[in-house]
Amino acid sequence: MRVVLVGYGPVGSRFVDELLPVVRAGLASLTVIGTETADAYNRVLVAEHAVGSVGLDSMTVADRAAAEEAGVDLRTGVSVRRIDRGAHEVVLDTGERVAYDRLVLATGARANTPTLDGIERSRRDLASLERYPAELVASDDRLPQGVTALRDLDDAARVREAVRGRKRVIVLGAGVLGLEIALAAAHAGAQVCVVHHGAHPMPRNLDRGGGGVLRQALRRTGVTVIAHSRAEAIAFRTEADGSRAFDMLVTADGKQLKGDLLVLSCGVTPRAELATLAGLRTSTGVVVDRGLRSWSDPDVFAIGDCAHVVERTEETIGRRDLPGGPSGLIGPGWRQAAWLAARWTDELEGRAAHDHEGRELASIGMAPEADPIVMLKAEHIDVVAVGEVAPEPWDDDPAPGDPGARRVAQWADPEHLRYVKMVTRGGVLSGFVSVGMPRTAAELTLLFERRAELPADRSMLLRFDGPDYDPSEDADAFAPTSTVCWCNAVTVERIEESAACGNDTVECVGRDTRAGTGCGGCKGRIADVLARFAETGGAAASPVG
Repeated sequence: MRVVLVGYGPVGSRFVDELLPVVRAGLASLTVIGTETADAYNRVLVAEHAVGSVGLDSMTVADRAAAEEAGVDLRTGVSVRRIDRGAHEVVLDTGERVAYDRLVLATGARANTPTLDGIERSRRDLASLERYPAELVASDDRLPQGVTALRDLDDAARVREAVRGRKRVIVLGAGVLGLEIALAAAHAGAQVCVVHHGAHPMPRNLDRGGGGVLRQALRRTGVTVIAHSRAEAIAFRTEADGSRAFDMLVTADGKQLKGDLLVLSCGVTPRAELATLAGLRTSTGVVVDRGLRSWSDPDVFAIGDCAHVVERTEETIGRRDLPGGPSGLIGPGWRQAAWLAARWTDELEGRAAHDHEGRELASIGMAPEADPIVMLKAEHIDVVAVGEVAPEPWDDDPAPGDPGARRVAQWADPEHLRYVKMVTRGGVLSGFVSVGMPRTAAELTLLFERRAELPADRSMLLRFDGPDYDPSEDADAFAPTSTVCWCNAVTVERIEESAACGNDTVECVGRDTRAGTGCGGCKGRIADVLARFAETGGAAASPVG
């Protein structure tokens, strides 16, 4: 079976790793085509790489040598310009054609270019793609000098130059990635200003209370935060060599914010132009069914940020706008890659396939996409949010004794930058926000994962971040089946097994199990598990009864 994979990012790399056994056995051939010249790396860590706190070696997730040794035809620095579905071939920018029996699209997403006077924004509808394929397919919008997004290594290099020069950096957008680069740049010595049009940072993930505490934390770190300001235009200055470069951001309410570098952090859009040109059904991304197969072509599949998974029914087929969309998170993409490779491996090796429509379907990210756990990674600022967080304590007055009532418990200490909100339905946690309470957030994450009931006295959960709390005495947090790394579904038991083999640091465990190599938000928990394992003399945690 000839397999062609388009896209060699972290999700594409995981698919390669999982398919290597059948490639090595000669049951399938695999050709990988990646636009970037670098081996696959974790884009989640680009912000930290931009300020020099994470090296490229630590970000790299691909084992190129192992892939090529197994027989993978790995081509980097090359782009696919067109899919010829009739001939079952992809056409490269070199003019070469590569044949396939099955095609997997793992093209990821590109940074959104906001509507600003002074920046050209490309249209990528079918008419534009047919007219300008070389300029629009597998490429990003051209941004003026002094303006960048933060998606790849070239973007990181531009940010690094500004940070090293202690320049004025303006970040447009207050989502997770925008705040991570703002905080990292501020810690590295740059002058940083975050501009957004919402009432508080991370408006899609946090409630008003959590957002307010986070705003205070940002300002204490030295980051200027300008809310309720919609960006309207950019102005330029003339450099000594006669070129034009970014000079200021102008907002609709009249603010003129001068800077040396403007970082756009306004969300992402799936790279679906190849599918659009090929006549495949697209919506937010490449539309695929619950088996990750294109609605339009049984030999084309999509995984990761470009895949829009929608169950194909009579009702959805007739809809112009489809529900849902790509999760935008690395964990679901990795699970999709592993699931699809496992399915094909079973098929090629003649084994009975997994139950693709049943229990194991959840492992490819269908259910987790509905309730993604969002973590902000920054020095001295811990933010975790998941599920429904908008309800306020006084929104309604549930009837006394109603077992299914929604209830909200809230605790705030803005002076010390701490905040927790817990929303329950029938006593079961349906969402929470935690700022500045990392151990409480870890416990709430476990409870949310298990859909377990919270204690009647919610204040008991605050003890985890109290001065007298000893994590080694909390057996439940170290139960073997407790999930530590959500991106890679790594449990306490798996980390202890790795530690028993001599992997006694977070980095070593990451190389062995992939734990901590996704968003990185679990590294503190990994360290806790390793510390407890060492304290107990290498004894694994006992199962919780």
